[in-house]
Amino acid sequence: MLFSELVEFYEKIEAISGRIEMTNLLVQLLRKTPPEIIDKVVYLTLGEVYPPFVGIELGVADRLALRAVKLASGASEREVEKAYKELGDVGLVGERMLAKRSQVTLFMQQLTVQDVYSALERIARETGEGAMEAKVQILSGLLASAQPKEAKYILRIVTGKMRLGIADMTILDALAILYGGGKEWRELFERAYNLTSDIGYVAKVAATSGIEGLKQIKIAIGRPIRPMLAERLASAEEILQKLGGKCMAEYKYDGERMQIHKKGDEVIIFSRRLENITSQYPDVVELVRDHVRANEAILECECVAIDPDTGDMLPFQELMHRKRKHDIHRAIEQYPVRIHFFDALYVDGRDLTLQPLEERRRILEQIIMEGEKVKLSKAIITSDPRELERFFHEAIENGCEGLVVKALGKEAIYRAGARGWLWIKLKRSYKSEMMDTVDLVVVGAFHGRGKRSGTYGALLMAAYNKDRDVFQSVCKVGSGFTDEDLRKLPEMLKPYEIPRKHPRVETGMEADVWFEPKLVLEIIGDEITISPIHSAAWGVVKEGFGLAIRFPRFTGKYRFDKAPEDATTVDELLEMYRRQLKKVAEAADGGVPSA
Repeated sequence: MLFSELVEFYEKIEAISGRIEMTNLLVQLLRKTPPEIIDKVVYLTLGEVYPPFVGIELGVADRLALRAVKLASGASEREVEKAYKELGDVGLVGERMLAKRSQVTLFMQQLTVQDVYSALERIARETGEGAMEAKVQILSGLLASAQPKEAKYILRIVTGKMRLGIADMTILDALAILYGGGKEWRELFERAYNLTSDIGYVAKVAATSGIEGLKQIKIAIGRPIRPMLAERLASAEEILQKLGGKCMAEYKYDGERMQIHKKGDEVIIFSRRLENITSQYPDVVELVRDHVRANEAILECECVAIDPDTGDMLPFQELMHRKRKHDIHRAIEQYPVRIHFFDALYVDGRDLTLQPLEERRRILEQIIMEGEKVKLSKAIITSDPRELERFFHEAIENGCEGLVVKALGKEAIYRAGARGWLWIKLKRSYKSEMMDTVDLVVVGAFHGRGKRSGTYGALLMAAYNKDRDVFQSVCKVGSGFTDEDLRKLPEMLKPYEIPRKHPRVETGMEADVWFEPKLVLEIIGDEITISPIHSAAWGVVKEGFGLAIRFPRFTGKYRFDKAPEDATTVDELLEMYRRQLKKVAEAADGGVPSA
C-alpha cells in the first residue's frame, strides 16, 4: 500500500469536523488496507508506532524535526525558521520546504506504508549516545524520498502532533462496522481492546480471523488490561440502595493505581493510564517478587507514599518525586511506599475478570503474603448504612480519600475499561454541593489582559461524554492560577494547539485558542447551574440548556495521571446537579426528604 494513499485519507479526515463522517472515512481507509499491515495503518493514524504501553516513543522534538527538514529540502536555516514562525506547525513547514526543493531525484520511488513505518520504527529504537543525530539522519532520508503532503504527515507523526482528531473509540466503531457489519458489534471489539490495550492487534485479528478470532482473544502477561472505573454517589444510603442493599466497601487510598504483571521473577508495573512505570518503582518490583505467591498474575493495587518516620500515609503529590529518571534509589529512601492490593484479574492461567468480586477477593487473599509494606486493601462487607458511614469516617481519619463501594453477587464481574454502577466512589468532598472537585479537560483558552497580558486569562474546560465520545464544555476558569501556573501553561499547552475547534469538542463558546483534549486539571466551584452556552448534558435537564459550573477555580492540581477519557463524565455532573436540587428541596421542606 502506497503511503500517498494513506495521506489522501488523512487530508480528507483533517478537512471535516463531524465524527460520523470521520468514522465513515476510516471505514473506507481500513477496507482498502491489506490485512497484513492494518495494525501499522492504525498505529500511524493515531500518531504512534507501537501501542503506548510498550513505552517506546519516537522522541523527536520540533527543533530536531526542523533540522531534518533543512537537510532533506536543501533550504537554509533562516528559511526554515521563518516558515516555522509563520506556520507554527512542523508538518506544514516540511510541506512548504519540500515543495520548493531545488533538486528532485529523477524517477524517485514512491514510498509505501511499510517504508515509512520501518523508518519510524528505527527512529523510535535509537537510544543512547548519538541517538539524536541518528534520528535526524533517518528522518531526513525518509523526507528526501517523500512528496510534500507525505512529509507533512511524517513530521506530524514523529513529533506527536497528528491533529486528525481520531481516538481509539472512533477506530473501534470503524472496525465494528467493517468487520462486524454494524456498530451493534462494538461491544465485542471493545472487549478485545479492553483485554489487550492494543488497538492495532485487535484490528489485525479482525482483519485476518474475523469475529471468531476476536472471541478467542485472551489476557496475556505484559499486555495491560484497561482498568475498571467507578461512578460516584453522595451518601451511604444511596449507594446501598443502588447496589441492592449489600456491598463490599474498601478504603480509597490517595495514591497511584497500579496494574502489576508478574511472570516468574519478571515484574512489570503499569500506571492507571497503562504506561510502563516499572523503572520508577524498583522497590515495588522486589515487594511483588517476595509477597505474591503465584507464578503468573495480573493484580491491581494502590501505591501510597508513607512517612518513613511514622508510617502514616502521605498525599498523592509526594509520589511525583518518583517520576525522576535519575537518582531513583535516593527517591526510594526519601519517599518510601506501601502497596495495597485490591483486585486479581488473572492468576496462573485463569482469567478472573468474569468471576464475581467475592471470588476474586478470595484468590487475592490466598496469594498475597502481607507484610509491613504489602497489604490487602482494608475492606468490610455490610448492608447497614450506618456501618458504611462509620467505615467512611474511619478511612478519612486514616488519610484516605474515602471509600470505593462495590457490588456483590454473580453480576459483580470486573468490567475492563468500563465505568459503571458496580463500583461507586464515596469521598469526603461529596458531602455537600460543589465541595467536590471535578477533573476537567482543557479544550480552549482566552488571551489575558492587564497583568495577564501575554499569557492566558482563562481556560475553557470540558467534561467527557462517554456515550458519544466527545468533550462538552462546562466552564471557563480563570481563578486559582498562581503566577508560576500562568507562566508555564502556554508552554505546557503549546504541543496541543490546533487551528480550529477539535472535532470531538462541543461548546457554544468561541475560544481565542483551541487545543486537542489532552491536559486534565482539577477544578472546584460553588455550584452546578444550567447554561445556555455550555454543552454538557445539553437538553437533558432543560430544553436549550446545558450544565455549567458557577465560580470555578483551579485547585492547583494537574492530573497528569489521567487520560482525557478518564476525566469527570457528563453523567457524573448530572448526578451531582440532581443531588443539589434534592438538597434544596429538602431544605425548603424543613429537612424532610422530598418524594
